[in-house]
Amino acid sequence: MAEQLQAMPTDWQRALAIVAHPDDLEYGAAAAIAVWGDAGKEISYLLVTRGEAGIGTLDPAKAAPLREQEQRASAAAVGVTSVEFLDHRDGVIEYGLALRKDLAGAIRQYRPELVLTLNHRDTWGGTTWNTPDHRAVGQATLDAAADAGNRWIFPELADQGLVPWDGVRWVAVAGSPQPTHAVDVTDGLDRAVRSLLEHRTYIEALTDEDPESYSRAFLERTTSQAAVRFGGRPAVSFELFPR
Repeated sequence: MAEQLQAMPTDWQRALAIVAHPDDLEYGAAAAIAVWGDAGKEISYLLVTRGEAGIGTLDPAKAAPLREQEQRASAAAVGVTSVEFLDHRDGVIEYGLALRKDLAGAIRQYRPELVLTLNHRDTWGGTTWNTPDHRAVGQATLDAAADAGNRWIFPELADQGLVPWDGVRWVAVAGSPQPTHAVDVTDGLDRAVRSLLEHRTYIEALTDEDPESYSRAFLERTTSQAAVRFGGRPAVSFELFPR
């Protein structure tokens, strides 16, 4: 029998969610974000790209503002109003110092106790390969959580008023094939479905299914899978890295 998932910590106030694309948070994590918002937590979103390469039938110049608009509406559906974009190029995000510096600067700016990101591992489990953007951003987020607290790494950030922040206590990775913790999302699931539905243009390009049926079925399936290891409660799972 698989080991049971532990409950995510709740003794924090501020979180920063860092992902590569619009819709990355909505395929699961948004349900937990809705629940945390109900508890008075402050959550901000940082998108490394605008997802401009994500729709094959839409020119990137037209896709970028549309996907930004959908992301802001999606965030609002779960109570998040702070949404920032970094403008790295979608599909070709490079792991390296430039990305680490941008993310460390953001962590210094937002000063979160909890940092969220998406699966940084090679696969989603089994043989389903993860994308380079997800892997690069996930790994850089884990590294930047430490970079943000070291005054001698990217010292030029301090010259910009971004003083070191060593207050990150955990990095939580959504969608990981090796989850350790989970959040009961019974009260957030309907809002998570509405949040995913805000990415209607993307979903309609992705599948011929009815967008609402597709969104609800996907989230009910994934939260039910996590429930097996979390007392039967609909859940969103995370791999938690304490710092």
